[in-house]
Amino acid sequence: MLAIRSGELGSAGCAKHDDIMYQILLFPLVSGLIAQIIKFSIRSNQQKLALKNLLAYSGMPSGHSAMIVSLTAIVGLEEGLHSPLFALCVILAIIVIRDALGIRRYLGQHGRTLNTLVKDLKEDKYLDDQYPHHLERIGHTPLQVIAGAALGLLISLSGFFLL
Repeated sequence: MLAIRSGELGSAGCAKHDDIMYQILLFPLVSGLIAQIIKFSIRSNQQKLALKNLLAYSGMPSGHSAMIVSLTAIVGLEEGLHSPLFALCVILAIIVIRDALGIRRYLGQHGRTLNTLVKDLKEDKYLDDQYPHHLERIGHTPLQVIAGAALGLLISLSGFFLL
């Protein structure tokens, strides 16, 4: 970065830097998109085509895990495993994956419980208006997270070595 700011690199150095930046941006986005397409394809027998279903939180594979692992992998490959940026990506990956496995899954269990309680109450328009249906599937199982992480890693490794 210092060499780029001071102008010591020529146009070839800037072009290389731009390529790295686009890889770091592109591979995680592609990973997330492919994860969502796979997730929708798996669910397509049960759900109709709708933007809401395409952007679903839960399911196989985890799009969040695919994106964050892809980002971490490409940053590690491009910047090095000892770079501060890679360390930041590892910390962010831990937070995102922990959130997908823990907190969001726990919120889904709460949503299921609340929906059951409201359903068991006497039918009442007031209840329907005051207590909307809560999402029950917003977290991931460990297998879904592992599948998403593997997808993200595969996309970044493939992109790095093949492009």
